[in-house]
Amino acid sequence: MRGEDGSAVAEFVFVGAILTVLMMSVVQLALALHVRNTLIDAAAEGARFGALADTELLDGADRARQLIAVAVGEGYTGDVSTTLAERRGAGIVTVTVRAPLPVVGLIGLPGVLEVEGHAVLETLE
Repeated sequence: MRGEDGSAVAEFVFVGAILTVLMMSVVQLALALHVRNTLIDAAAEGARFGALADTELLDGADRARQLIAVAVGEGYTGDVSTTLAERRGAGIVTVTVRAPLPVVGLIGLPGVLEVEGHAVLETLE
């Protein structure tokens, strides 16, 4: 029977395409997790910096923006905010970062990913 000539080539193309899509999906998931973890670390570092006794809250947001710009890129530094809250008699500095969730490479849906970093406010009293 000569009806199956060339079927190995066709099967290889189909399986290769499926494996390529699967591998690229895993790589994209790893990139999204890397971006998320980087943003969490930058928000936490920004909160710690903003909570120091000789700095202001906006210094923490600036620090977070600097770290994000170096690690991920300027496109992720757009929405960084700081707030000061009171919990159990202590001031808590919160740095919130809203950034795109990467879907294709670093291009993604804007404002979907939101992370926060917290630190206790230092005082000189």
